Amino acid sequence: MSPLTGIALKLASVVMFIAMSSFAKVAAETMPPGQTVFFRSLFAFPAILIWLAMRGELSVGLRTDRPLGHLWRGLIGGTAMGLMFMALGLLPLPEVTAIFYATPIFVTVFAAMFLGERIRVFRVSVILLGLVGVGIVMQPRLTGWSSGDAWQAIGAMAVFVATIFAALAQITVRHLTKTEHVAAIVFYFTATTTFLSLLTAPFGWVWPTPDLWFVLLAMGLVGGVAQILLTASFRYADAAVIASFEFMSIIMALVVGYVIFAEIPTTQMLIGSALVVVAGLAMAWRERQLQLQRAYGVKLVK
Repeated sequence: MSPLTGIALKLASVVMFIAMSSFAKVAAETMPPGQTVFFRSLFAFPAILIWLAMRGELSVGLRTDRPLGHLWRGLIGGTAMGLMFMALGLLPLPEVTAIFYATPIFVTVFAAMFLGERIRVFRVSVILLGLVGVGIVMQPRLTGWSSGDAWQAIGAMAVFVATIFAALAQITVRHLTKTEHVAAIVFYFTATTTFLSLLTAPFGWVWPTPDLWFVLLAMGLVGGVAQILLTASFRYADAAVIASFEFMSIIMALVVGYVIFAEIPTTQMLIGSALVVVAGLAMAWRERQLQLQRAYGVKLVK
């Protein structure tokens, strides 16, 4: 393994994912979330197919023994994507990114509920810290219910629910990896979300302008490359090491939000984001310690 290569690939994927979110934010201003998911998935296909062909895994990517598992993963993962795109059209990019950063927290909770993984005092404390941070970020938006700005409250709730669906999708992926090749998981997720999101067309469809076609194409291609870079990063470094650099997404979102969308973060948003980042880093550190403990049989943490 080459940790530096894995970290470099992870950081590159963060840049690509923030770029994808930026394009999605532009599209979300005029386009329904389901349609945005459709073009995000459809235009990601070329990058993914080329990647599979270059790795000689195209046939592997088409072979599966668990089609219903892929369908379920695509349904909940696509729902998470749609809710996030909806939120991007209603809230600043850094806020959406900060709230969505809570996904690993719910992964830990669901792993305990569905996979039987044990959660001790340290993880419980980290989960509570992360939820406090998310609450601080969301609080000003949730007051919109009483102040008359309900759409911002809806946006905050949308991205929060998206974290839950995204966490469920990751738990599903853990199950799929026991029998399915990574190439198949990537391919069928893209195929499933493309098909399912197309079913939302009767509920609203906007014909893109020439400029919007460029945005949609860029969103799909960049999103596909981001997924490839993230997948490749796990070949060179441990998952805990890779996860510890996820905090860069919030930093990138702050920069892009300010420079591109003129979004100035509030002090409350920065404090809440900092707590979420600390919780995420603590979770990654904990996982790394547990990996070392399993590898060397030494009790490093309580």
